[in-house]
Amino acid sequence: MSIPQDPKPAKLFVSVIAGSAEHIVKVLSKLTGPCGILDFVSELIAFDHTDYYYAEMGQPLFRRFASFDGLISQEDLAQIKVQTNLLETEQSAGGSRRVNIDPGYLLAERLVLASGKNYAHRIYLSSGIYANLTLIYRDRDYRPLVWTFPDYAEPKVRNWLRALRQKYLLQLRTEGRTTESK
Repeated sequence: MSIPQDPKPAKLFVSVIAGSAEHIVKVLSKLTGPCGILDFVSELIAFDHTDYYYAEMGQPLFRRFASFDGLISQEDLAQIKVQTNLLETEQSAGGSRRVNIDPGYLLAERLVLASGKNYAHRIYLSSGIYANLTLIYRDRDYRPLVWTFPDYAEPKVRNWLRALRQKYLLQLRTEGRTTESK
């Protein structure tokens, strides 16, 4: 028989996609406070793996990943996605989004994104939000799955995520929580 245990806290991060670095900075500043203090930000990355956002947001598009100083409860992800959706709407112009904000969390063993869209590999959380298992950690790297978005499989992104994992593991040790590293 399995014995239920409290889940470990998770490292919150966001991916922000926009047509300019200025829009990204503006959104990250609005997330600072409600999500914590920014503690680790990626370089600006050209977003060119899909034209999915072009009709709505134009091109070129850029992305920046950012994490926050504290750890969150895994069950908070749905409400965070609801809040980032509201921020996307607030930043829209003429009925079109100017930014896309994708929150997710990282654990030692996996990376999960929040989504408002159902699919076979997504598990319902609450408030119309699903958990999307995006990467698993195996053999010292985050590994893509069949459904992983191509940009999350990129070495540059996975390098940033591995560095974020190290920060997360250090936070767990500092707070006296145990980890199972593989």
